[in-house]
Amino acid sequence: MAEQIKLLEMKGITKRFPGVLACDSVDLELHAGEVLALLGENGAGKSSLMNILYGLYKQDSGQILINGSEVTFDSPLQAFTLGIGMVHQHFMLVPNLTVTENVALGLCHDRTFALNLGEVRRKIVDVSRKHGLAIHPDAFVWQLSVGEQQRVELVKALALGANLLIMDEPTAALTPQEADELLDLLRDMTKRECSVIFISHKLNEVRKVSDRVIVLRGGGKVYDGPTRELSDSELAGRMAGKELGQAAARAPQPLGEPVLDIVDLHARGDRGVKALNGVSFSVRKGEIFGLAGVSGNGQRELAEVVNGLRRVDSGNILLDGRDVANCSPLHIIGQGMGYIPENRIHEGTIPPFSIRENLILKDYDTDKMSVHCFLSMDKTRCFASDLISSFRIKTPDMETNCASLSGGNIQKVILAREITRNPKVLVAVYPIRGLDLGATENVHEQLLRISEAGTAVLLISEELDELLALCDRIGVIYEGRVMKVLEARKTDKQELGLLMAGVESPSEIESPSCPDERSIELEEVST
Repeated sequence: MAEQIKLLEMKGITKRFPGVLACDSVDLELHAGEVLALLGENGAGKSSLMNILYGLYKQDSGQILINGSEVTFDSPLQAFTLGIGMVHQHFMLVPNLTVTENVALGLCHDRTFALNLGEVRRKIVDVSRKHGLAIHPDAFVWQLSVGEQQRVELVKALALGANLLIMDEPTAALTPQEADELLDLLRDMTKRECSVIFISHKLNEVRKVSDRVIVLRGGGKVYDGPTRELSDSELAGRMAGKELGQAAARAPQPLGEPVLDIVDLHARGDRGVKALNGVSFSVRKGEIFGLAGVSGNGQRELAEVVNGLRRVDSGNILLDGRDVANCSPLHIIGQGMGYIPENRIHEGTIPPFSIRENLILKDYDTDKMSVHCFLSMDKTRCFASDLISSFRIKTPDMETNCASLSGGNIQKVILAREITRNPKVLVAVYPIRGLDLGATENVHEQLLRISEAGTAVLLISEELDELLALCDRIGVIYEGRVMKVLEARKTDKQELGLLMAGVESPSEIESPSCPDERSIELEEVST
């Protein structure tokens, strides 16, 4: 890359939270037209450093210079005015507002009393069409899947006209094809002198899109140099501080009788439109059954109806032979269901509660947590201490609020709570989304271990490598129905990718149907 103007300098940035040194005198430079990859395990300080740059946090010490001039950010609004946009790993959207209204929150800051939602809507449609990020501008955010909310964040940042774009795990909710398109988009943006800081745990993406890489570990910088200088294994080793083992793989083993039977299931989404249209499959004892599909094709609704969180229009959900369709979540939990939800923060945990309290959420009223019907602090502390140790949850202490943990450690809290209950069925929805290599390895080990102990695992994921490595069988869901169920050892990413796009046979490749294009029809906006 030719010599470029130094757009950003962060010098000696230090940030402390109670019991945690998040950033330890970190230096960072970014040039105009450059893609800088920021790597590190969960809790290494990446998000904290970027939140400081975006004005969400204030550094304890250190300087930030934009185009050579020192700046101080007291809010994201000040970052907006200097052309800094950020796509967060955990979305910064208001659920009760529409897509248009959420984007307007960032666009209307220069007009105190003027708010033209029609103009904002036009801008959303233009950006969506230009970059292929289909989203309905009138949908409420709470109605959208995680993948669709990710697109809203992307559209929002692009609509703000940022020339320094911070991308925190932007491909976590995308299929491989969509991720490739996004990476191509980022490279095109740099040709227009837009600079990108790209946070990801997917080293193949980092290698494809970035010019330079910075690795953080324990809040400090341990590497800064051209991406091409280190191999994937060397980068992973710098991130973890040790050599990581080979990825977990599923060993062939005999499977038992069906434990979860989904029979001709029909259900509606939040907007009243059919989300599940006759879904049928079974998961056997000791099996890991994978469900692949582009986000927004019924995965979230399926997980919710199976766990009693959404009504079923028709069909059956047989858990160990008993129909639990439209039963309460408490009843389904009592029948032996475990659940790792898509939204780990707001569905999987209660953020203001301590780690100890989150670990006992499903067992606080049992004899192992109480004495004479009263909750026992000694029992809960002993229980939480054992799980924190065995699942290697990084935390100052068990009374730390879950909200202050990194994404990987929040996921470990959920895994620890669900797996130790020895469920008959475990539904795991995108369990490694946004996790680093070490945390991903840990999640996979736990899923393999629990399946080998006899639990039937329904693994909903968009990571095809994960599904192919862990699963016995893989079903592909498209437009609310299961296209086909395949043996994992007899299929590949290409076949799965075509099925995820609605292509049932190679002969249909000439005119493929993209689920994102069919799901949202961007309307012309009248003036």
